[in-house]
Amino acid sequence: MNGNQIEGLIGMTLTLGILVLLILPSLLGIVRERRVDRQIREAQEARGEKEAQKSSSRSTVPSTATWYAEGRRSKKLVSS
Repeated sequence: MNGNQIEGLIGMTLTLGILVLLILPSLLGIVRERRVDRQIREAQEARGEKEAQKSSSRSTVPSTATWYAEGRRSKKLVSS
């Protein structure tokens, strides 16, 4: 190898090194975001299962008191 080839190899190596240094934080951020998204999705699925178990024992029809109170609230908003 002569001097020009060694200089070219060093330049190419430095260029690739700089490229890796620029891309590495982005790749690490993407990996971290995917991990966080997966954890959020798993937590939502677990919460959904718990709510499904709770809601199966509860009545889905609101009580008369709830229905009456909501009606009163809406009338107050309209009259004011």
